[in-house]
Amino acid sequence: MVKNNSLIKPYLKWAGGKRQLLAEIKKHLPKDINSYKYYEPFLGAGAVFFELQPNKAVINDSNEQLILTYNAIKENVDDLILILKKYQKKNSKDFYYEIRNMDRDPKIFAKLTSIEKAARLIFINKTCFNGLYRVNSQGLFNVPYGKYKNPSICEETLLRQISNYLNISKINILNVDFEKAVSTAGKKSFIYFDPPYHSSDKTNFTGYQANGFDENEQERLSNVILKLTNKGVKCLLSNSDTEYIRELYNNNLFDITPVQAKRVINSNSAERGFVNEVLIKNWKNK
Repeated sequence: MVKNNSLIKPYLKWAGGKRQLLAEIKKHLPKDINSYKYYEPFLGAGAVFFELQPNKAVINDSNEQLILTYNAIKENVDDLILILKKYQKKNSKDFYYEIRNMDRDPKIFAKLTSIEKAARLIFINKTCFNGLYRVNSQGLFNVPYGKYKNPSICEETLLRQISNYLNISKINILNVDFEKAVSTAGKKSFIYFDPPYHSSDKTNFTGYQANGFDENEQERLSNVILKLTNKGVKCLLSNSDTEYIRELYNNNLFDITPVQAKRVINSNSAERGFVNEVLIKNWKNK
């Protein structure tokens, strides 16, 4: 693993981001984490990934627009920064809706380059209400303007530092199903799972993707983790502390540790503030 760059951090706001839980999460990593190939199949803003800065990793997310931003930073950071600087100057309520609503017309959206789509997502992420990523049933971004006084739309130094890291390290960036993303993991792999959280009352953040992540998906995820456990792959899972999740992992193969996190991004204001979560790992400390 390369020496960590303290300037590197997430460049997006994201529901369920792990920045304020990093100290607790790091307590539950393998002691020799530097010797493992790192996998993160639900990447989001990548707080854990950027904190660890592994030299070899597979990172993935089902959100195509999100993954476009990672690829743009890695492959075309100069062009991305030029667009974001223009957006920084033009930022206003009217301009926000002009950019946000590009996905309402498939013909217009299809003409955008991958870099333009990446810049669009970063711009609306930094300027939308509460930094929330939410789409409707048609997959269209529908968060209103956030009215921030001076949002950091183009963090040039940060973007260049991330670009350099992604290029000097062996980082494979994917946009596939989570099960496929971890299919190549072996005994010298470590996987951090941070899926859309389970909500027992169905009011939690569900608009990350148009098709959501329901209990069938939670069960499929638990089956994948069980298979990986049987292969000897070390896994750590974050999820909400609900009776359903505890029952799903009620197996002596798993250690369940309750943690408390402060959430400031959620589509439901009642779900903001301190919430109970769990960290579930599939190996015993020796």
